[in-house]
Amino acid sequence: MSKLVPPHGGESLKPLLLAGAALKAELARAQNLPRLRVSSREKGDLIMLGIGGFTPLEGFMTKLDWKGVCDGYRMANGLFWPIPITLSADKAAAEGIKTGGELALVDPDSDAILATMKVTEKYTIDKAHECMSVFRTTDEAHPGVKMVQAQGEVNLAGPVKVLSDGGFKEKYGALFMTPAETRAEFERLGWAKVAAFQTRNPMHRSHEYLAKVAIETCDGVLVHSLLGALKPGDIPAEVRTQAISVLIDKYFVKNTVVQAGYPLDMRYAGPREALLHALFRQNYGCSHQIVGRDHAGVGSYYGPFDAHHIFDEIPKGSLETQPLKIDWTFWCFQCGGMASARTCPHEEKDRLNVSGTKLRKWLSEGSPVPAEFSRAEVLEILRKYYAGLEAHEKVEVKLAGHSAR
Repeated sequence: MSKLVPPHGGESLKPLLLAGAALKAELARAQNLPRLRVSSREKGDLIMLGIGGFTPLEGFMTKLDWKGVCDGYRMANGLFWPIPITLSADKAAAEGIKTGGELALVDPDSDAILATMKVTEKYTIDKAHECMSVFRTTDEAHPGVKMVQAQGEVNLAGPVKVLSDGGFKEKYGALFMTPAETRAEFERLGWAKVAAFQTRNPMHRSHEYLAKVAIETCDGVLVHSLLGALKPGDIPAEVRTQAISVLIDKYFVKNTVVQAGYPLDMRYAGPREALLHALFRQNYGCSHQIVGRDHAGVGSYYGPFDAHHIFDEIPKGSLETQPLKIDWTFWCFQCGGMASARTCPHEEKDRLNVSGTKLRKWLSEGSPVPAEFSRAEVLEILRKYYAGLEAHEKVEVKLAGHSAR
């Protein structure tokens, strides 16, 4: 009997990715179906449906589901869900799609078929309403709002059969772990109480501190990196995960950390995304999720601890995975180490606030980075990446100059 938390909404994972003879037969059948190219965000959602990360969903949401999730965190069947999982098509494409018909869903970057879908409903939504509900703004400078506004005019609902992992396994190898695989690894290590650490950045000293605080009270930590699309300026997954691997090897006790990646794009939905992260981490086997300052935020759209408060606002019993709420963290020169606002009595002038935004700025400018901010081994990898970017930009400028002559 597993000691790990059960998957969301039931007793077992529900991966929708076909295998073996069933996969071969469905792929052959899909060749003759009308095709719809999905967006990058929709591709990530499909792969999560495929690997069981979005258990117990069986496909894309109906209008009643969409409305219930936006307005009260509940699908039509009463299941807790914090962000709509939807598929859209532009008006012209939607007119050619029949309710009750089937589609082949195609990768946005190739002609590969990712899934088949039975369309049970076509509907329109109030995009501004979704944006206010999920992102708390309709400002199109917000990357999540921009994503929703770029969707097609018509949403399509219905169950899916997933036929591919979208190339994530080929690209990332053992780093790309399914919920079944992380659960098996936790059980092999003898873990029952597992904290997830969400990251779209390399881990600096503040992140290291958060993970180690969690290890003090849990059996281990899943450092779970986003492998999908980011906003411009964010550090790509292959660089980020290499830097995290070095940190784990050099500065964590063996068998206290598992590093893995998941296939979603960032939505930058702040508090609502914190809930979604906790929900699918439950499927990955995590009993807790570390929630620090401005979790999944962007710009100044959310308060620094809005993602803490939202866990107290949702209906009780919505999630098995509970938040580990940690205050603002920083290096304190008086304390001589990492601390938080709950543990350090010293003044602001004694503190070095650590953030991914500040680290990226320093690295992109070639500025020195204090040792209290990031480990030397991590900085070496990141400096190499930024040096490569700078060299590439110089080549592009040179080529542009030649072509203008």
